[in-house]
Amino acid sequence: MYPVLAAVLAIAVYLQALPLSYGKTVSGVLRSGAAKENNGQYITKFLFHGENALVVCKLEETDVSVAVRKEARLLLFQQPDEFDNLSCLQRLSGAPLSITLNAVELNQTIPQMSSPQMWHVLYADRYTCQEDELSGAADDIRIQVIMFNPDNAGNPLDHFSAEEAGLYGFYFLLILAYFVAACICAQPLWQALHKGGPMHTVLKVLSAALLLQAGSALLNYIHMARYARDGVGSPAVGSLAEFCDMVSQIQMLYLLLSLCMGWTLSRTHKSQSKPLQWDTSPASTSLAMGGVATQGALLVWEQFEDTEHHSYHAHGSLPGLLLIGLRIVLALLLASMLYQMIAAERSTLKRDFYLSFAKGCFLWFLCHPALVLLSMVFHQHQREKVVTIGVILCQTASVVILYRLFLSRSLYWEVSSLSSVTLPLTMSRAHRNRY
Repeated sequence: MYPVLAAVLAIAVYLQALPLSYGKTVSGVLRSGAAKENNGQYITKFLFHGENALVVCKLEETDVSVAVRKEARLLLFQQPDEFDNLSCLQRLSGAPLSITLNAVELNQTIPQMSSPQMWHVLYADRYTCQEDELSGAADDIRIQVIMFNPDNAGNPLDHFSAEEAGLYGFYFLLILAYFVAACICAQPLWQALHKGGPMHTVLKVLSAALLLQAGSALLNYIHMARYARDGVGSPAVGSLAEFCDMVSQIQMLYLLLSLCMGWTLSRTHKSQSKPLQWDTSPASTSLAMGGVATQGALLVWEQFEDTEHHSYHAHGSLPGLLLIGLRIVLALLLASMLYQMIAAERSTLKRDFYLSFAKGCFLWFLCHPALVLLSMVFHQHQREKVVTIGVILCQTASVVILYRLFLSRSLYWEVSSLSSVTLPLTMSRAHRNRY
């Protein structure tokens, strides 16, 4: 119930963070006033790679004469920050590439690069560096800028930048793997949920989190399929994919914290003959909800900070770094609690259960911080793929570990039987006897 309420609350806030534009086919309006105010109107950036990378500019036919009169041009920089201390004229004249806007369609080939390089696109005209009031510069120019990387055949037809290359194929394989797994496991899982039993509620929460993960992967694939065709994709679908992933993260956090807090708190005041009994105490509930609320707030904050809305990508922002810190703190907290429980436990069966549960917990919480640290040894264009693919695979493996644990009659069921009570997040025997 608590994760559902948190999800509903997050929807209203998250929808406010939907981007107005997304992708590398950029359509907009070029204004002399904006260019003068900022020493060049910033348009977009793109990570080009290889040979025959291309920038295509398209103007409305009625705007060509306006662009010629204004001496309008697009400037391409690799490191625009290096020109911040220069004068306006020095900055604009120092651009490595310049595209004069004097035709309906213009093409600019990017020089061949030995490694992927980021290029920034700015707009400037004859009024950009003038100190006097603008006169005759009121007319705006409508433009569409399309950026291409070379595809496998070397033709400039690929809309994906270098840091996104390969993610489209990965999501296709991920969806295929989810489909095959669903065909194999859906019926046994449905039967386990239908029968009820001591693992019933845990499996429901775990299944909901997995479905949200699969839904996020499917929505990302749909978005990227359209992006591959037009360079824009479906911004709303991409944002919905991230929202599904965000709710899945919240649900898993609530599940893991509830289980561990329940066991730990119960051991402080329950007899050793019933070490796994959990009565949903106010302390355990407040601790779990506190962790959920903190992570939910940081995830929403991260979406506002990351204007391009890439899952797992904005770890360089303040909320992203706080999220990594939160996951490390929670992993250390759970490690401390589980170590105390394992050290005090004499039953080999129960120790095996706790150890398997600990593996699933630590893999879920520590994969993101570990992969962010590991990605530092890779080039810039490889980091997003390392973190995104790695986190998805590790968290999927974590869910598989927990599924095997909670579906195993030799572990979860027997541990519950040994303690003569049900495990956390389940109905008590007294309640089950009523039905």
